Amino acid sequence: MGQYSIGEALTLLMQKRGWKPKVDELRLRQDWEAIVGKTISKYTRNLLLLDTVLTIYTDVAPLKQELLLGKEQLAARINEYFQERIVTEIIIK
Repeated sequence: MGQYSIGEALTLLMQKRGWKPKVDELRLRQDWEAIVGKTISKYTRNLLLLDTVLTIYTDVAPLKQELLLGKEQLAARINEYFQERIVTEIIIK
């Protein structure tokens, strides 16, 4: 039997039980303002992360356009923030 740190053991448990995507979504929601800033955070009403596809909901048309144009940069910023690839695609609604 190998030796694991507590962090490694928890990561393995989350992966085996299928909890990791939900944990990633919760972490993303919690840290959303730190990632995108107060203005964008204020005008986005919901985030949904299914597998690695992030859906962002907003009712503000100019923000929607800005997010559409910067999807790749936003995905890169999110992945850099979490130091792992949790987002591969972004959908704006």
